[in-house]
Amino acid sequence: MKPLLELSSVGMQFDTPGGSFEALRDVNLRIDEGEFVTLIGHSGCGKSTVLNVVAGLLQATQGGAILAGREVSAPGPERAVVFQNHSLLPWLSVWDNVALAVQEVFRGRMTRAEMRDWTGHNLELVQMLHARDKRPGEISGGMKQRVGIARALAMQPRVLLMDEPFGALDALTRARLQDTLMQIQTAQGNTVIMITHDVDEAVLLSDRIVMMTNGPSATIGEILPIDLPRPRDRLQLADNPHYNQLRRRVLSFLHERDEPAPAPSLAPAITPPPAPARQVASG
Repeated sequence: MKPLLELSSVGMQFDTPGGSFEALRDVNLRIDEGEFVTLIGHSGCGKSTVLNVVAGLLQATQGGAILAGREVSAPGPERAVVFQNHSLLPWLSVWDNVALAVQEVFRGRMTRAEMRDWTGHNLELVQMLHARDKRPGEISGGMKQRVGIARALAMQPRVLLMDEPFGALDALTRARLQDTLMQIQTAQGNTVIMITHDVDEAVLLSDRIVMMTNGPSATIGEILPIDLPRPRDRLQLADNPHYNQLRRRVLSFLHERDEPAPAPSLAPAITPPPAPARQVASG
């Protein structure tokens, strides 16, 4: 059985004022449909670079990514990205932020009524339908991130890419969103690739944890299968010996590499583009 996504001998180099900088070297990874995979490692290990290659925001210098039998060469609706910064359009309501994505993907394929129902369905999935008329400036950070997840899910992507989506949230909000994501992923069978620095989050959510070596020239150091049964309950897992064994393995990998990197990563960070200025049509 062929994987949904395959990274083959991916290497990435960037031109810098000090010369060529090798961010990634020989990254190979196969991900099946419906898998939840997390990338973890120290800062500068190339996690975001890997994610951006899959998203089509960066072109690998060597090798490449194959999604459903086709080479990834640009962004596309079959891949949706949830950034740590929610990147919602501030002048639009919660409803309109999600509806805009639905219209872009499904215009001509759904009727207006179907697009309206689909927008409402995805807001309901993340428990944000009650705030449909509020603007981003009127809701909390956790609520904004829920809307960002709803917008991504509404595109029905083959792969959901998440770059530390809960990193800026308080512990309680983070836990609630983790539980929400687990429920949605279990119900819908989404393929998810997520970057995190949180070991507990990685073990709780993942089917496999991909542990990256330190940069420069970072690569995959180890892939750890997480064979804990689903659904998962964080409170029950706290006393589960196997959960703690898996957690220790990830911590041990990170601790062994807890040393200053030879040089800071100069790879450019990919962030959501700034929201365009609002245009007001003249009469």
